[in-house]
Amino acid sequence: MASITDDRGYNQGFKHSKAFLKRTDYRCKTISDNFDKHTGNILEIGCGTGLHAYLIAKANKRVNVVSTDICESFIKSASENYILPNLRYEVLDFNDTEGVKKLLKKNGEFDVIFGDGILHHLFYELKNSIHSIKILLKKGGKLLFWEPNILNPYCFFIFKFSIFRKFANLEPSEMAFPKKHMAKILKEEGFSEINISHRDFLLPVTPDALIPCVESVGSVCEKMPLVSRLSQSIFISAKK
Repeated sequence: MASITDDRGYNQGFKHSKAFLKRTDYRCKTISDNFDKHTGNILEIGCGTGLHAYLIAKANKRVNVVSTDICESFIKSASENYILPNLRYEVLDFNDTEGVKKLLKKNGEFDVIFGDGILHHLFYELKNSIHSIKILLKKGGKLLFWEPNILNPYCFFIFKFSIFRKFANLEPSEMAFPKKHMAKILKEEGFSEINISHRDFLLPVTPDALIPCVESVGSVCEKMPLVSRLSQSIFISAKK
């Protein structure tokens, strides 16, 4: 599997194939489309090598983006390769309570907190992580996340069977989840306007020749209630 690994040797993302880049453009546009007109300060959790933050900061020049990751080598790479005046990077372990407090003290509260494929890395600390996100958000602020959908056959096998987990080089603690699981936690934490939808059928490993077909069929499948449940991802939106 063509992937980008962190300094511990675990897979933390796909290499920049044509399918990956098209999918990333789509995901970043969806996140930007959910910004309110007053959105100014944005936090990304788990920026990897920095592409998502760069695309969002470039498309929304009025906002200031703080992009974070636990991996120092990723932050170094992002700082060198994706540079904009409204974008900066910081090393942050989101499970470190003191680190989160320091981030809040340094930057203040955020209008939006987003991420792509991050919360499932925090699966066993998910409630605490959502609580930390709530602390970092302004009143009326939004969380916006793309996450793998455990009901998707590809995701199901990758996450549920040890042989495939090993093949995918997953961290021991990461696990995809259904939308009901996230909705329950968000409600318990007092979030409102919770909207979790099944979206996107384009896998990053899709061969170039099949991309147009997958995109066309996927756009139709997203609108079909039962079929959409097999999508590759869920898109999560909620307001504090």
